Amino acid sequence: MDNDSPSDLPKLIKKVDTYTGRREFLKFLAGSPLLAAFGLSPQLLGQSASQVEIGNDLITVVGDALNVFDFETVAKDKLPPAHWGYLASGVEDDATLRANRDAFKNYHLRPRRLVDVSTIDMKRTLFGVEWDSPIFLCPVASQKAFHAEGEIAVAKAAKEKNHLQILSTVTTSSVEDVIAARGTPVWYQLYTYGWEITQSLVNRAEKAGCPVLVLTVDQLLPSRNSETRFRFIRKDTRDCLQCHIPDYPLRNKRMFDGVNLETRLADRATLTWDIIHKLREVTGMKIVVKGIVTREDAKLCLKHDVDGIIVSNHGGRGQESGWASLDGLPEVVQVVDGKLPVMIDSGFRRGTDIYKALALGATAVGIGRPYMWGLAAFGQEGVERVLEILRLELELAMMSTGARTLEEISRTSIGKF
Repeated sequence: MDNDSPSDLPKLIKKVDTYTGRREFLKFLAGSPLLAAFGLSPQLLGQSASQVEIGNDLITVVGDALNVFDFETVAKDKLPPAHWGYLASGVEDDATLRANRDAFKNYHLRPRRLVDVSTIDMKRTLFGVEWDSPIFLCPVASQKAFHAEGEIAVAKAAKEKNHLQILSTVTTSSVEDVIAARGTPVWYQLYTYGWEITQSLVNRAEKAGCPVLVLTVDQLLPSRNSETRFRFIRKDTRDCLQCHIPDYPLRNKRMFDGVNLETRLADRATLTWDIIHKLREVTGMKIVVKGIVTREDAKLCLKHDVDGIIVSNHGGRGQESGWASLDGLPEVVQVVDGKLPVMIDSGFRRGTDIYKALALGATAVGIGRPYMWGLAAFGQEGVERVLEILRLELELAMMSTGARTLEEISRTSIGKF
């Protein structure tokens, strides 16, 4: 090929037509600077630009994934429409879901030069426990709806990569089994029901060894207007009643085994800050409040002596505020002023996204949908690969800005457009 001139390139492409590797060659060439250098376009290949775009095909092995979005397409292909709709949906127009992604475009990294970045340390300590990375696995409900091993596969991946895992209240594997698979205690996310049920969930989690209780306050009601999800349900030809019983949404949710469910529909909209004090009376676990996005509520967290905050809008699945989780982070960080850890989730898909949140003051960053795509696509291996990709991307972002540790990432590490 070294002896070929630009004018010979079309002939070379034609020649490759007879090769078994033509498809792979075309994908490579479409993303190669050769085309631009020769003033050529992807249409020369006899395909549209979108057809030859790298990442357009479904990957068949985890090692082929170049980013977390490669798992998204496989997950969508594998899952029943109703299950995919649950995972993909926000609420109403999905405006908050989109806002979570768009917010990252408002910031850019500020590269630094001539810094020795041969060693990068991403370790982060939370409540006395050191983790290899600031990336944690958010609570996601009903994980066996996406893969037969569900939360157990995720726990094994978290163990393999040493990541913090937060288990959902509506897990399809018991907290005891998840901790056994993880090898160390996980954090337990709490939805409140009637007080009798809530207390039994808290007691069971603490008895199992969970050190932290994550009280979720960004999902007030048991139902929501998830239009995208409902549209996908209409496309599903299966009999959903085989798994779901009307008015009994907690079937197969292992934390509710043996629990009196008569008061299960207690309205979360009646919750007040008094719930923190009620929980303090029945548990010694640390209490982290998930769903804080404003300075006003951050002040109330301090007033009520919570142990930590997760800035979150439930991944755009709670209420349609149209306001990104990332945009609420700076004012929460300012109010807290280092007095307790401020974590964040909602919309994170890239290592650079994670970097920007750390630069804005986040202690740790949670992912939800990306690792669920990995789980749905390839089980434990998929979750592990998602974590590997995000860690690599974060490491590269740190190197490009001269940040050798998380402590060296600061507000001056990013700029705002």
